[in-house]
Amino acid sequence: MKRVVGVFVAAVLAAVVLVAGVLAPGGEAASTATTRVTVKASEFKYVLSRKTAPKGTVIFTLVNKGKLPHDFKIAGKKTAVIKPGKSAILRITVLKKSKLAYLCTVPGHAPAGMKGAFAAG
Repeated sequence: MKRVVGVFVAAVLAAVVLVAGVLAPGGEAASTATTRVTVKASEFKYVLSRKTAPKGTVIFTLVNKGKLPHDFKIAGKKTAVIKPGKSAILRITVLKKSKLAYLCTVPGHAPAGMKGAFAAG
């Protein structure tokens, strides 16, 4: 009976070490953080609910509070152009520390002020 308990304990410890190695390669804590950011768009600015996020998934919810259509582009991804009063969701994954530029791709909007930088990682 003692041998069975010993084998069971060894198996549990091995599983814990294996899971720790998968979740934290290189001895570093792996990030599984999900950060939600609300992006309010109006003429001609964005207001983000936060300007930074840790490594992991960042979910941007674009809400058009203005009177003109707008979109939101960051990290090579963009939402559709949305009408006033509508919203859209954009999801990105951040693997390393970076400063990500964002902007509205509707002609003339970025030069008018619809752009900025988001710190991630």
